[in-house]
Amino acid sequence: MQRQISAGVLSVACLDAGPPDGTPVVLLHGFPYDIHAYDAVTPLLAAAGCRVLVPYLRGFGPTRFKAPETPRSGQQAALAHDLVALLDALALPRALLAGYDWGGRAACIVAALWPQRVLGLVSGGGYAIQDIAGASRPLPPQDEHKLWYQFYLHGERGRAGLAADRRAFCKLLWRLWSPDWEFGEADFERSAAAFDNPDFVEVAVHSYRHRFGLVAGDPAYQDTECRLAALPRIAVPTIGIDGATDGIFPAAGSSGHGRFFSGPYQRRVIAGAGHNLPQEQPEAFAAAVLQLVHSARKL
Repeated sequence: MQRQISAGVLSVACLDAGPPDGTPVVLLHGFPYDIHAYDAVTPLLAAAGCRVLVPYLRGFGPTRFKAPETPRSGQQAALAHDLVALLDALALPRALLAGYDWGGRAACIVAALWPQRVLGLVSGGGYAIQDIAGASRPLPPQDEHKLWYQFYLHGERGRAGLAADRRAFCKLLWRLWSPDWEFGEADFERSAAAFDNPDFVEVAVHSYRHRFGLVAGDPAYQDTECRLAALPRIAVPTIGIDGATDGIFPAAGSSGHGRFFSGPYQRRVIAGAGHNLPQEQPEAFAAAVLQLVHSARKL
Protein backbone atom coordinates (compact mmCIF):
# COMPACT_ATOMS: atom_id res chain seq x y z
CA MET A 1 0.00 0.00 0.00
CA GLN A 2 1.31 3.44 -0.90
CA ARG A 3 0.22 6.40 1.18
CA GLN A 4 1.07 10.03 1.86
CA ILE A 5 2.61 10.77 5.24
CA SER A 6 3.01 14.26 6.67
CA ALA A 7 6.59 14.30 7.95
CA GLY A 8 8.50 17.48 8.71
CA VAL A 9 8.57 19.82 5.71
CA LEU A 10 7.32 17.10 3.36
CA SER A 11 4.27 15.11 2.44
CA VAL A 12 6.08 11.85 1.80
CA ALA A 13 4.78 9.23 -0.61
CA CYS A 14 5.73 5.92 0.97
CA LEU A 15 5.15 2.25 0.23
CA ASP A 16 4.15 0.37 3.39
CA ALA A 17 4.28 -3.42 3.05
CA GLY A 18 4.50 -6.47 5.28
CA PRO A 19 3.03 -7.09 8.75
CA PRO A 20 2.33 -3.84 10.65
CA ASP A 21 3.95 -5.27 13.78
CA GLY A 22 7.00 -6.61 11.95
CA THR A 23 10.57 -5.40 12.39
CA PRO A 24 10.56 -1.98 10.67
CA VAL A 25 12.93 -1.66 7.72
CA VAL A 26 13.25 1.59 5.76
CA LEU A 27 14.64 1.23 2.22
CA LEU A 28 16.04 4.41 0.67
CA HIS A 29 16.67 4.93 -3.03
CA GLY A 30 19.31 7.08 -4.70
CA PHE A 31 19.67 9.51 -7.58
CA PRO A 32 18.47 9.06 -10.27
CA TYR A 33 16.30 6.13 -9.17
CA ASP A 34 13.11 5.68 -7.18
CA ILE A 35 11.25 3.22 -4.96
CA HIS A 36 10.98 0.66 -7.80
CA ALA A 37 14.62 -0.15 -7.15
CA TYR A 38 13.23 -2.22 -4.28
CA ASP A 39 10.42 -4.00 -6.11
CA ALA A 40 12.09 -7.40 -5.74
CA VAL A 41 13.61 -6.73 -2.30
CA THR A 42 10.37 -5.72 -0.58
CA PRO A 43 8.52 -9.07 -0.88
CA LEU A 44 11.60 -10.96 0.36
CA LEU A 45 11.71 -8.84 3.49
CA ALA A 46 7.95 -8.86 4.02
CA ALA A 47 7.90 -12.65 3.78
CA ALA A 48 10.50 -12.74 6.57
CA GLY A 49 8.22 -10.75 8.86
CA CYS A 50 9.50 -7.24 8.25
CA ARG A 51 7.40 -4.12 7.94
CA VAL A 52 8.94 -2.54 4.86
CA LEU A 53 8.76 1.21 4.27
CA VAL A 54 10.01 2.62 0.97
CA PRO A 55 9.69 6.41 0.70
CA TYR A 56 10.21 8.64 -2.30
CA LEU A 57 12.95 11.11 -1.38
CA ARG A 58 12.41 14.87 -1.63
CA GLY A 59 12.17 15.88 -5.27
CA PHE A 60 11.01 12.45 -6.45
CA GLY A 61 7.65 10.97 -7.37
CA PRO A 62 4.55 12.08 -5.42
CA THR A 63 6.56 13.38 -2.44
CA ARG A 64 5.93 17.12 -2.11
CA PHE A 65 7.12 20.07 -0.07
CA LYS A 66 4.28 21.32 2.11
CA ALA A 67 5.22 25.01 1.81
CA PRO A 68 6.35 26.94 -1.28
CA GLU A 69 8.85 28.94 0.78
CA THR A 70 10.81 25.87 1.99
CA PRO A 71 14.23 25.85 0.29
CA ARG A 72 14.48 23.05 -2.30
CA SER A 73 17.68 21.83 -0.73
CA GLY A 74 19.33 18.59 -1.76
CA GLN A 75 22.08 18.75 0.87
CA GLN A 76 22.93 15.66 2.89
CA ALA A 77 21.62 17.03 6.20
CA ALA A 78 18.21 17.72 4.66
CA LEU A 79 17.88 14.11 3.52
CA ALA A 80 18.76 12.88 7.01
CA HIS A 81 16.26 15.18 8.70
CA ASP A 82 13.59 13.98 6.26
CA LEU A 83 14.31 10.43 7.39
CA VAL A 84 14.11 11.25 11.10
CA ALA A 85 10.86 13.15 10.49
CA LEU A 86 9.45 10.09 8.71
CA LEU A 87 10.35 7.81 11.63
CA ASP A 88 8.68 10.29 13.98
CA ALA A 89 5.55 10.53 11.83
CA LEU A 90 5.27 6.74 11.76
CA ALA A 91 5.84 6.56 15.54
CA LEU A 92 8.81 4.25 15.03
CA PRO A 93 11.34 4.60 17.88
CA ARG A 94 13.87 2.47 15.94
CA ALA A 95 14.19 0.95 12.48
CA LEU A 96 16.72 -0.84 10.37
CA LEU A 97 17.93 1.47 7.60
CA ALA A 98 19.15 0.36 4.19
CA GLY A 99 20.01 2.43 1.14
CA TYR A 100 22.46 3.48 -1.52
CA ASP A 101 23.58 6.72 -3.13
CA TRP A 102 21.47 9.60 -1.69
CA GLY A 103 19.45 7.15 0.37
CA GLY A 104 22.53 5.45 1.76
CA ARG A 105 23.91 8.85 2.75
CA ALA A 106 20.75 9.74 4.66
CA ALA A 107 20.87 6.38 6.42
CA CYS A 108 24.56 6.79 7.35
CA ILE A 109 23.93 10.23 8.83
CA VAL A 110 21.02 9.09 10.96
CA ALA A 111 23.05 6.09 12.13
CA ALA A 112 25.96 8.38 13.05
CA LEU A 113 24.05 11.22 14.72
CA TRP A 114 20.94 9.48 16.05
CA PRO A 115 22.11 5.89 16.69
CA GLN A 116 19.33 5.33 19.22
CA ARG A 117 16.89 5.34 16.27
CA VAL A 118 18.74 2.68 14.26
CA LEU A 119 18.63 -1.12 14.68
CA GLY A 120 21.24 -1.64 11.98
CA LEU A 121 22.52 -0.20 8.71
CA VAL A 122 23.04 -1.55 5.20
CA SER A 123 24.86 1.05 3.13
CA GLY A 124 25.71 0.85 -0.54
CA GLY A 125 29.29 2.09 -0.89
CA GLY A 126 30.03 1.90 2.83
CA TYR A 127 30.52 5.23 4.63
CA ALA A 128 28.63 7.79 2.56
CA ILE A 129 28.80 10.98 4.63
CA GLN A 130 30.25 13.77 2.49
CA ASP A 131 33.51 15.46 3.35
CA ILE A 132 32.52 18.87 1.99
CA ALA A 133 35.65 20.59 3.29
CA GLY A 134 37.77 18.15 1.32
CA ALA A 135 35.67 18.24 -1.84
CA SER A 136 38.03 20.68 -3.54
CA ARG A 137 40.88 18.16 -3.50
CA PRO A 138 41.13 16.70 -7.01
CA LEU A 139 40.87 12.98 -7.62
CA PRO A 140 43.03 11.05 -10.08
CA PRO A 141 41.99 11.89 -13.65
CA GLN A 142 40.46 8.44 -14.22
CA ASP A 143 38.06 9.16 -11.33
CA GLU A 144 37.46 12.84 -12.05
CA HIS A 145 35.97 12.17 -15.47
CA LYS A 146 33.27 10.00 -13.91
CA LEU A 147 31.95 13.05 -12.09
CA TRP A 148 31.16 14.92 -15.31
CA TYR A 149 27.43 15.09 -14.45
CA GLN A 150 28.20 16.82 -11.14
CA PHE A 151 30.43 19.40 -12.79
CA TYR A 152 27.79 19.87 -15.51
CA LEU A 153 25.16 20.71 -12.89
CA HIS A 154 27.46 23.30 -11.30
CA GLY A 155 26.58 25.68 -14.13
CA GLU A 156 23.31 27.04 -15.49
CA ARG A 157 23.87 25.16 -18.76
CA GLY A 158 23.63 21.93 -16.76
CA ARG A 159 20.49 23.04 -14.96
CA ALA A 160 18.90 23.86 -18.30
CA GLY A 161 20.05 20.56 -19.79
CA LEU A 162 18.56 18.51 -16.96
CA ALA A 163 15.31 20.47 -17.11
CA ALA A 164 15.08 20.07 -20.89
CA ASP A 165 15.54 16.29 -21.00
CA ARG A 166 15.69 14.70 -17.59
CA ARG A 167 14.88 11.24 -18.98
CA ALA A 168 17.81 11.15 -21.39
CA PHE A 169 20.15 12.51 -18.71
CA CYS A 170 19.09 9.91 -16.14
CA LYS A 171 19.04 6.99 -18.56
CA LEU A 172 22.64 7.75 -19.52
CA LEU A 173 23.64 7.61 -15.84
CA TRP A 174 21.87 4.26 -15.45
CA ARG A 175 23.89 2.86 -18.34
CA LEU A 176 27.22 4.31 -17.24
CA TRP A 177 26.88 3.31 -13.61
CA SER A 178 25.60 -0.25 -14.18
CA PRO A 179 27.43 -1.37 -17.32
CA ASP A 180 26.40 -5.03 -17.02
CA TRP A 181 22.74 -4.44 -16.15
CA GLU A 182 20.48 -4.98 -19.14
CA PHE A 183 17.44 -3.07 -17.97
CA GLY A 184 14.47 -2.76 -20.29
CA GLU A 185 12.65 0.34 -21.45
CA ALA A 186 9.73 -0.55 -19.17
CA ASP A 187 12.10 -0.77 -16.20
CA PHE A 188 13.42 2.68 -16.86
CA GLU A 189 10.06 4.30 -17.57
CA ARG A 190 8.60 2.86 -14.38
CA SER A 191 11.17 4.86 -12.42
CA ALA A 192 11.44 7.83 -14.79
CA ALA A 193 7.93 8.95 -13.87
CA ALA A 194 9.41 9.94 -10.50
CA PHE A 195 11.67 12.48 -12.21
CA ASP A 196 8.61 14.49 -13.29
CA ASN A 197 8.34 15.84 -9.76
CA PRO A 198 8.25 19.67 -10.00
CA ASP A 199 11.17 19.99 -7.57
CA PHE A 200 13.39 17.27 -9.09
CA VAL A 201 15.70 19.61 -10.99
CA GLU A 202 16.06 22.17 -8.22
CA VAL A 203 16.80 19.57 -5.54
CA ALA A 204 19.32 17.74 -7.75
CA VAL A 205 21.14 20.91 -8.77
CA HIS A 206 21.37 22.10 -5.17
CA SER A 207 22.68 18.71 -4.05
CA TYR A 208 25.54 18.65 -6.54
CA ARG A 209 26.47 22.27 -5.87
CA HIS A 210 26.26 22.12 -2.08
CA ARG A 211 28.52 19.09 -1.77
CA PHE A 212 31.32 21.10 -3.41
CA GLY A 213 30.72 24.14 -1.22
CA LEU A 214 29.46 26.20 -4.16
CA VAL A 215 26.13 27.22 -2.60
CA ALA A 216 24.83 27.71 0.91
CA GLY A 217 22.66 25.14 2.58
CA ASP A 218 19.28 25.56 4.21
CA PRO A 219 19.96 27.41 7.50
CA ALA A 220 17.62 24.98 9.25
CA TYR A 221 20.26 22.27 8.87
CA GLN A 222 23.40 24.26 9.62
CA ASP A 223 23.97 22.72 13.05
CA THR A 224 23.75 19.24 11.56
CA GLU A 225 26.16 20.12 8.74
CA CYS A 226 28.65 21.35 11.36
CA ARG A 227 28.44 18.00 13.13
CA LEU A 228 28.90 16.15 9.84
CA ALA A 229 32.04 18.15 9.05
CA ALA A 230 33.79 16.06 11.72
CA LEU A 231 32.96 12.89 9.74
CA PRO A 232 31.41 11.18 12.77
CA ARG A 233 31.90 7.46 13.19
CA ILE A 234 29.00 5.02 13.05
CA ALA A 235 28.47 2.71 16.03
CA VAL A 236 25.44 0.68 14.95
CA PRO A 237 25.87 -2.79 13.36
CA THR A 238 26.61 -2.16 9.68
CA ILE A 239 27.06 -4.07 6.45
CA GLY A 240 28.65 -2.04 3.67
CA ILE A 241 28.00 -3.39 0.19
CA ASP A 242 29.51 -2.50 -3.17
CA GLY A 243 28.68 -3.52 -6.69
CA ALA A 244 31.69 -5.21 -8.30
CA THR A 245 31.10 -3.31 -11.55
CA ASP A 246 29.91 0.04 -10.16
CA GLY A 247 30.67 2.57 -12.89
CA ILE A 248 30.70 5.66 -10.69
CA PHE A 249 32.20 4.56 -7.35
CA PRO A 250 34.48 1.54 -7.84
CA ALA A 251 34.25 -1.08 -5.12
CA ALA A 252 37.89 -0.57 -4.17
CA GLY A 253 37.04 2.93 -2.97
CA SER A 254 35.38 1.64 0.20
CA SER A 255 38.12 -0.81 1.14
CA GLY A 256 39.40 1.49 3.89
CA HIS A 257 36.03 2.57 5.28
CA GLY A 258 36.33 0.40 8.36
CA ARG A 259 37.97 3.32 10.17
CA PHE A 260 34.64 5.17 10.11
CA PHE A 261 32.82 2.46 12.07
CA SER A 262 33.18 1.92 15.79
CA GLY A 263 30.56 -0.83 15.94
CA PRO A 264 30.32 -4.22 14.20
CA TYR A 265 31.13 -3.72 10.52
CA GLN A 266 31.24 -6.05 7.53
CA ARG A 267 32.04 -5.26 3.92
CA ARG A 268 30.74 -7.18 0.92
CA VAL A 269 31.41 -6.84 -2.80
CA ILE A 270 28.45 -8.10 -4.82
CA ALA A 271 29.32 -9.81 -8.10
CA GLY A 272 27.08 -8.97 -11.04
CA ALA A 273 26.03 -5.62 -9.64
CA GLY A 274 26.78 -2.03 -10.55
CA HIS A 275 25.55 1.08 -8.74
CA ASN A 276 21.86 0.23 -8.46
CA LEU A 277 22.47 -2.65 -6.06
CA PRO A 278 18.95 -3.61 -4.90
CA GLN A 279 17.49 -3.67 -8.39
CA GLU A 280 20.41 -5.52 -9.95
CA GLN A 281 20.98 -8.07 -7.17
CA PRO A 282 17.88 -8.04 -4.93
CA GLU A 283 18.59 -11.37 -3.24
CA ALA A 284 22.04 -10.27 -2.11
CA PHE A 285 20.71 -6.91 -0.89
CA ALA A 286 17.86 -8.57 1.01
CA ALA A 287 20.26 -11.10 2.54
CA ALA A 288 22.36 -8.30 4.01
CA VAL A 289 19.27 -6.63 5.49
CA LEU A 290 17.92 -9.88 6.92
CA GLN A 291 21.23 -10.73 8.57
CA LEU A 292 20.97 -7.54 10.61
CA VAL A 293 17.24 -8.04 11.20
CA HIS A 294 17.86 -11.49 12.68
CA SER A 295 20.65 -10.09 14.88
CA ALA A 296 18.39 -7.27 16.12
CA ARG A 297 15.63 -9.73 16.99
CA LYS A 298 17.99 -11.64 19.29
CA LEU A 299 18.69 -8.57 21.41
